[in-house]
Amino acid sequence: MTACVETALQAAPLPTARRSPVSVRSQVTVPLRFPDGFSTTAEVLTFRGLADGKEHLLLALGQWEQQLLAHDVPLVRLHSECMTGDVFGSQRCDCGPQLREAVEEIAAAGGFLLYLRQEGRGIGLYSKLDAYALQDTGLDTYDANLALGHGEDERDYTAAAQMLDALGATRIRLLSNNPDKAEQLTALGIDVAEQVPTGVYLSPANHGYLAAKRDRTAHTLELSRADVGPVPVVPVGTVPSHEEMLSRVDALVPRLRERAEETERLRRLPESTMNELKEAGVFRLLAPRELGGYGMGVETYAEVIRRLARGCASTAWTAGHLIEHVWMLARWPQRVQDEVFANGPDPLAAATSAPVGTAQKVPGGFSISGHWSFASGVMHSEWALLSVQSDGVRLQCLVPVAELELLDVWHTDGLRGTGSNDLRAKDLFVPEHRAMDWTLLSAADNPGSLIHEDPMIHTPMATLLNLVAPAAALGAAEYAVDVFREKMLVRKVKNTVDNRQADSPLAQARFSKSYGLVATARLHWQEAVTTVAGSHQRLPSTLTEDERASYRLSLALAGEAAEEAVRLAVAGSGGSAHRLAHPLQRIQRDVNVLLNHPTLSLDPILEQAGRGLLGLGFTVTSF
Repeated sequence: MTACVETALQAAPLPTARRSPVSVRSQVTVPLRFPDGFSTTAEVLTFRGLADGKEHLLLALGQWEQQLLAHDVPLVRLHSECMTGDVFGSQRCDCGPQLREAVEEIAAAGGFLLYLRQEGRGIGLYSKLDAYALQDTGLDTYDANLALGHGEDERDYTAAAQMLDALGATRIRLLSNNPDKAEQLTALGIDVAEQVPTGVYLSPANHGYLAAKRDRTAHTLELSRADVGPVPVVPVGTVPSHEEMLSRVDALVPRLRERAEETERLRRLPESTMNELKEAGVFRLLAPRELGGYGMGVETYAEVIRRLARGCASTAWTAGHLIEHVWMLARWPQRVQDEVFANGPDPLAAATSAPVGTAQKVPGGFSISGHWSFASGVMHSEWALLSVQSDGVRLQCLVPVAELELLDVWHTDGLRGTGSNDLRAKDLFVPEHRAMDWTLLSAADNPGSLIHEDPMIHTPMATLLNLVAPAAALGAAEYAVDVFREKMLVRKVKNTVDNRQADSPLAQARFSKSYGLVATARLHWQEAVTTVAGSHQRLPSTLTEDERASYRLSLALAGEAAEEAVRLAVAGSGGSAHRLAHPLQRIQRDVNVLLNHPTLSLDPILEQAGRGLLGLGFTVTSF
């Protein structure tokens, strides 16, 4: 037990209402990590002599010891246990997100989270689930409790006051929307200097629950946007900075390298990789902040892909497209967004337009048929975005992957881990609201741009699509040059008098050329990213014809230089570089496939870029 806790135990006697001997039973350090990647450390305290005899916990977070010694006012959250929300992520309540928010807010400010074993507002887990069943018949959360013979809210905070008193925290800032908590604590002798509201975590499943808390027990909840679907409010501090996002990705790179062979063998990303990408918040990167995303820009997006490719090009390619497709879904009208974002800010979807399918208008929607290839990320997706043609108009249809036939055809020599399999449908019905004119969706003024304020939502669709392959090629080439350097410093080459390859002037020249080509690729790539990022300063975000030509040309030249850098590195690394366990052979195969993608196909890009730079106009409208 720390000295400050022992000092706190000598505080003034408890108020009469709770005079019972209370002492700290144990204190243990517990590192915490949440699914979105946030981590901190808590001192978890248990107690003897609590009024109700339950096993409540107190998590001391941040600079709590200094606060006790300086008699500062700590931030405190009384959090009632909710197994369905805290553990299983139920959306019928807002408990899980409130717990996550509270830990971060208290860790930053210093204070205590009291985890109180009062499931279901004190009625227990089984009774709470029974109340859920009654709510499904039309009762609100309070009337359901009453119908079961319980009180509306049976929680008593005497034990909470005892725990705070045991630490000498008799004056607090209370993190809560519930006025009853402040009233009970005040009556029990705890001075609530300020009540700090928590975020509002609204979803279609909990709107009625939150409205009942607002209307019947005066919770301070603002639900004015309840009719526009899920609007999770991102707590202050939960959106990472550009640097923090890149730091998260850099931490993944060593594990991506370790799993590279497994990724190729599976021909998709391993679940461990997907879980780590989700925990790092990678798929939230371009999702609008109003939906709980990070609302970041093109610079962060491109840099994340580049850095992932330093670990595994297949991972970078897959993640890059899945991130982009979240952004594409945010361009749809509100009704579709309510549907796809109901379970969080990062719904996963594959998208393919090769070849375009067919659609016939039928009552209530369209009947579509087709065989679509190169559905990158489909092995991890719930939705598919499919291109179809209907009476001369190109549409994009949003379809649950479960309704499509998945064809296991992705057997390639490079990017094997992307799982870019084929999809097939025959006379599949698509509701009218899930079919949109491609011209409208891909434009700067798309339906989502009327809903979200993020500047990125105005960016023309093709802009981000053209970024993925060059960013992945650059990152992979940077990794290749690093491997080449390491091998040169230790490798003994036959038929020479040098002790190691790095001592050979010819090898030194080869390495410097490879290194320089990567530098050239990086400069071209940065020029392209800067061009797009600069266009965001004007709305709607569009590129002039000259900028489009320069943008595509810079990306193509970056890819060409990256490919040549890898070729030189592999050619100078001997026969062992072609063993399947060697990363250089994998990098070369991956980059070769990337350079054959239409976004890096050099000849047509040079032609169209030349026309644009000469003011002759593009002959391919999609360029």
